[in-house]
Amino acid sequence: MTSTSALDPGNDPSLRRPLLPPPNKAVTEKLCIDDMLQKYCGEFGPWQLRHFVLTSLAWALEAFHTMVMIFADREPKWKCLGPECDAATTSFCGLQPGSWTWSGGEEGSTVAEWWLICEEKYKVGLVQALFFGGCMIGAGVFGHLSDSKLGRKGSLTIVCILNAIFGCLTAWSPNYLIYLLLRVLTGFSTGGVGLCAFVLATEPVGPTKRGTAGMSTFYFFSTGIALLSGIAYIFRSWRTLYIASSIPSVLFLILVLPFLNESPRWYLVRGKMNEAMNLMHIIAKSNGHHLPDGVVLALDEEENDESSNDKQNYKEEWATKEAITGSVLDVIKSPMTRVRLFLAVAINFLCSVVYYGLSLNVVNLKTNLYLAVLLNAVAEMPAFTLTALLLDKFGRKPLAIGTLWFSGLFCLLGSLVKNDGIWKVVRMVCGILGIFGMAGTYNLLFIYTIELFPTVVRNAALGCATQAAQMGAILAPFVVVLGGALPFAVFAVCGIVGGILAFYLPETLNKPLYDTMAGMEDGEGA
Repeated sequence: MTSTSALDPGNDPSLRRPLLPPPNKAVTEKLCIDDMLQKYCGEFGPWQLRHFVLTSLAWALEAFHTMVMIFADREPKWKCLGPECDAATTSFCGLQPGSWTWSGGEEGSTVAEWWLICEEKYKVGLVQALFFGGCMIGAGVFGHLSDSKLGRKGSLTIVCILNAIFGCLTAWSPNYLIYLLLRVLTGFSTGGVGLCAFVLATEPVGPTKRGTAGMSTFYFFSTGIALLSGIAYIFRSWRTLYIASSIPSVLFLILVLPFLNESPRWYLVRGKMNEAMNLMHIIAKSNGHHLPDGVVLALDEEENDESSNDKQNYKEEWATKEAITGSVLDVIKSPMTRVRLFLAVAINFLCSVVYYGLSLNVVNLKTNLYLAVLLNAVAEMPAFTLTALLLDKFGRKPLAIGTLWFSGLFCLLGSLVKNDGIWKVVRMVCGILGIFGMAGTYNLLFIYTIELFPTVVRNAALGCATQAAQMGAILAPFVVVLGGALPFAVFAVCGIVGGILAFYLPETLNKPLYDTMAGMEDGEGA
């Protein structure tokens, strides 16, 4: 957020320009935001680059709060203490109490401290499932709030505050039930971080640059996972780790958020015309362009309306403009957006089952956990790069279908091979290629989803898709415990069916981001 003087042209000499045309000059041109960015302000100049990078740092925070459970809830190594314990024993569940102990003490993991083993082991999975359940609820709540009164930046501020508070409180959990409650609350706030940051980062970007920019946000998430593995390696106590992984949220609130602007699209649909035009002038000036005084913003449904090109009429219209609001109910009422919402929800759910299901195999590799998590995060990055390079060449729809089927194909191959001898390596490679393809899909779906819906309901629709993804994340651990070839078979079905559903989505490449439901229906010829 800029300072008050930066937003008020009366307080900043460098920005003292009338937001409405001067009395002797009429409105010469009414443009929607995409057209104004392309023609006058710049689609991805220095202003958008700074705003994009700073906003996308929030993705690293989401990675911290989500993936910290891999280290905090891990099952540590153990060792025998007496003759009652055979060193060749692979399980401690049948051993007498006192015949074995944790190698690194009880402070390294919640499993060790509260003995979440054997018949109590389900509690570890319960924490993970309920965390994603909290994410699902939070995505819906903050998706709606960011479209309405709080705005994108306001919602992002609230979720970061809550994450910092709940994350630090988790470190002082006296027992399992309090720990479970605080993880659910952390999930509730974490569910709003990614969607608010994604929309805020990409809405000020021009249409021809938006796809590549949107695809680049997931580098920050993967980088956050990689950094977390280093943080966890340094802070071996699970309580200290929760504090260390929550401090970045505090730093983001203090050092980053004050320098972020609200989305001009949100200003526009909420009737805050002065703020929207002022921000467009700031963007143009920061990018080395000039936005003429006679050029003004208009909603996409008003762009071709000539009735208010007179300066006085436009000023009166501007002064009386009311906020345009929308909700999920509006999305469902429209036949066009109703079908899009159903498809987006279904595809996000299927994608999440595969992505999180394949990712959870990290703890089953029986290798160095810190190195395994680091390599897993790094392995996703080539998928992000490849999809970003191909996005504007082939379009959203073909790429979505291709990555879903790519992942589904290798999961199918993994389900057909045996799990012994050299075939173990083959199945492992199939899993790596499966998550490679699904990481690209997961990245693509965010930019695809925001382009399918107008500004007034964009975050609400993205919130529904994110909720569906969280439901898939909740289901994924239960698929993994099936064991054998069954998980790969389920992942294959999810990938292939997801690709079939993507056939029914419209292509959004180089199409405008619509502001209102009516504007979308008119623009799409409904």
